[in-house]
Amino acid sequence: MALNKKYDLLVVGAGLFGSIVAHEAKKVGKHVLVIDRRDHIGGNCYTKEMEGINVHLYGAHIFRTSDKVIWQYMEQFCEFNHFVNSPIANYKGELYNLPFNMNTFHALWGVITPQQAQDAIERTRVPKDSPSNLEEHILNLAGRDIYEKLVKGYTEKQWGQPCNELPPSIMRRIPLRFTYDNNYFRDPYQGVPKGGYTKVFENMLDGIEVQLGVDYLLNREEWNAVAETVVYTGAIDAFYEYQYGELGYRGLRFEHELLDEQNHQGVAVVNYTDAETPYTRMIEHKHFEFGEQPMTVVSREYPADWKRGEEPYYPMEDADNRERYARYAKLAAREESVVFGGRLGEYRYYDMQDTVKSALAAASVLLGKRG
Repeated sequence: MALNKKYDLLVVGAGLFGSIVAHEAKKVGKHVLVIDRRDHIGGNCYTKEMEGINVHLYGAHIFRTSDKVIWQYMEQFCEFNHFVNSPIANYKGELYNLPFNMNTFHALWGVITPQQAQDAIERTRVPKDSPSNLEEHILNLAGRDIYEKLVKGYTEKQWGQPCNELPPSIMRRIPLRFTYDNNYFRDPYQGVPKGGYTKVFENMLDGIEVQLGVDYLLNREEWNAVAETVVYTGAIDAFYEYQYGELGYRGLRFEHELLDEQNHQGVAVVNYTDAETPYTRMIEHKHFEFGEQPMTVVSREYPADWKRGEEPYYPMEDADNRERYARYAKLAAREESVVFGGRLGEYRYYDMQDTVKSALAAASVLLGKRG
């Protein structure tokens, strides 16, 4: 370490990517500082205890993976429960199981056998050899009933654009399952940390210096001066002061409500798939941990157009944004002492398992090359 550098590593962002890199660096003896502009660790995974309930303040987070190594890595920081994601779709008061399975098809058409369900889908299909947009794609694969009741309204709220203007790649694979199985994910490892996610991050960052309420970009030269290497997990376009223009993001607004009742909706996640309901889904947090508290907390998620200065939640990975990101990525590749990572740093729509994998790969390279 140079004499004027106090830390080996400055990690900007105490979310999943940054916390894993910081943990791995500390394991090999590196002196690490983690900073975050929020007033808490955990990034969007952060959970806050309310009335004995761990509330997912930034939307539902269910950890799942098919990779045993990733699962075992996370298990060193927590014990997972056996929660299985089985959401419900509410279309104007009609309830349907998700993902699309025999329970869904029975509710739609009264069919009982897989062959009857396949015949019903075929009757409602609108064939198209080369779908040019999401609407054509879903109509071709799943038919008009599924598209109109379960896809169109929800997706247009989520992305803020009509389905006939969205690329097919947003929902390239439509899960049509001809079994009576409401498990949304196919991954063999699935659950929610007992006691919430915040404890996971407390364990990851144990023994590591953390400063909260700090905006790296406001004083980047001062922060760069304290460490040999910076791991940056914020938005890459903001890092480069939007010199190639803004990347596209979707925003989210969360409305949390404490209710004086024990059980409000009977399931953790309800998607509102009609266009008229302004929110996309309602979360009842106690069900993630099978809670029996006398009160309950629900959260409504409202998608929003993103504006500079607001929190970007997920990338709009269309062709124009991918091209713009590629230009930023070229700048990033030339950085000698800055590593970019995470959903915003890599401009990728990562699940948690993807973030863990990316963080471990980055830590391996970083600590190998610069260790």
